[in-house]
Amino acid sequence: MKQSLQNNGTRMPLAVYVLALGIFTQGTSEFMLSGLLPGMADDLGVSIPDAGLLISAFAIGMVVGAPLLAVATLRWPRRTALVGLQAVFVAGHVVGALAPGYALLFVTRVVSALAYAGYWGVAVATAVALVPSAAKSKAVALVAGGLTMATIVGVPAGTVLSQSASWRAAFWAVAAATAVSLAATVVAIPGGRGGSDDEAPRSVRAELRGMARPQLWLSYAITAFAFGAVIVTFSYLAPFLTEESGLGEGGVPAVLALFGAGGLIGLVVGGRTAQSGAVGTLVVGLGALAVISAALALTAHTTLVVVIGLTFLLGLAGYVTNPALQSRVFTLAPDAPTLVGATNTAAFNVGNTLAPMLGGLTIGAGYGYTSVAWVGAGLAAVGCVGALWAARLERAASQTPRPRFEKVFQNS
Repeated sequence: MKQSLQNNGTRMPLAVYVLALGIFTQGTSEFMLSGLLPGMADDLGVSIPDAGLLISAFAIGMVVGAPLLAVATLRWPRRTALVGLQAVFVAGHVVGALAPGYALLFVTRVVSALAYAGYWGVAVATAVALVPSAAKSKAVALVAGGLTMATIVGVPAGTVLSQSASWRAAFWAVAAATAVSLAATVVAIPGGRGGSDDEAPRSVRAELRGMARPQLWLSYAITAFAFGAVIVTFSYLAPFLTEESGLGEGGVPAVLALFGAGGLIGLVVGGRTAQSGAVGTLVVGLGALAVISAALALTAHTTLVVVIGLTFLLGLAGYVTNPALQSRVFTLAPDAPTLVGATNTAAFNVGNTLAPMLGGLTIGAGYGYTSVAWVGAGLAAVGCVGALWAARLERAASQTPRPRFEKVFQNS
C-alpha cells in the first residue's frame, strides 16, 4: 500500500519530520561534548585532552557503525530498526550518565555512536522511500536539518545545562529527548519494509551489487572532503574568534548560533537546487566554501564584523552541498538504498574525524588558528575538483551512444 502522502511532492509526510527529530536529539549528543569537556574532565579525574578522546570515540563509532548496522538491520522492517537503534542510544546515555569512571563512559560513547550511525543510514533511506522522486532532495535536506538544529539549539542548551547542573544532566536530557523521539517513531513511521508494505525484502548481496559503481565512490570521496572542509574550521571556531579576531568569550555562543543559522539556510537552498542540478550545486557550493574559508584566514585580524559575516557565510556554503551529497548517492545506486546511505554517513564522519586532526597538526606546528581556515579552503578546493570530475563523467555518460539493438527495439 503506497502512502497517499507521496502523491504530493511539496508536502512532506509527518514521518519525515519525526526522522528529523530523531537526528536532532541524537545529533545534540554528537557535538555537545565540546562544551562539556572541562566539567567532564574535572568530574572524571582526567585531562581535557583525554576527555576530548570521547569525541574521537564517537566519530570512530560513526564511521564503523553506519555500514555495519545497515547490513545488520537490512532485512528488518525500517520502523523496527529505527526503534531498536534509538533504544540502544537511550540505554547508552542512561549508562553514560551513571558511569562512575572514564572507561565505562568511553564504551558508552562508542556504543551510542554505533546506534546513531545505524539510525542515520536507515532514517535517510526511509525518508527517500516515503516521497516521490521530485521531493527526495527536500526530504533528505529536512532530515539532515535535524543535525543543523542540534548545533543551533541542542548544543548551546546542553552547554548551559552542564554549566548550571552537570554534564550528567545533559546526558539525561538527551536520553529523555531521544525517548520522546522513539515514541513518535512508533506512531508516525509506517510499519512495512522501507516505508511501504509492498516493497520487496532487501538482501545484502543485492545491495552490495548496487554499490559496485566507480561514480558512487567518487561521490563518497567528495562527501568526505566537503564535510571535512567546513568542520575543520568549525571545530576550532571558538579559539579562532577569541585568539585571532579578538571576540570576547561571551560572544562566542551567538556567533556559533549564527554559523548554524547560515547552515540551516544552506540546507533549505541546497534542498531546492539539488533537485535540478546536484553536481552543479556541489561545484558552486564547494567553490564558494574554498573562497570563504580563505577569506576568513585573510581577514582574521582585521574588522570583527567582517569575520562574523564570513562565519555566517561559512555555515551557508558548508551546508548548501549537504542535500546534494546525501541524495545523489541514491540516484547513483537506487538498488542499494540502505547500504549506500549508510556508507555516505561513514564518509561524512571520515571528514569529521580526519579534518580536525589535520587542523590540529597545523596548530601544533605553530601556524596558529588561522591555519585551520586554510586547511578548510584546501579541502574544499580538492572537493570542488572532484565535483568537476563527476560532472565530466556525467556528461560523458549522457553522450555515450546507445547500442544499435536498443534503438531497433525502440523503433519497432
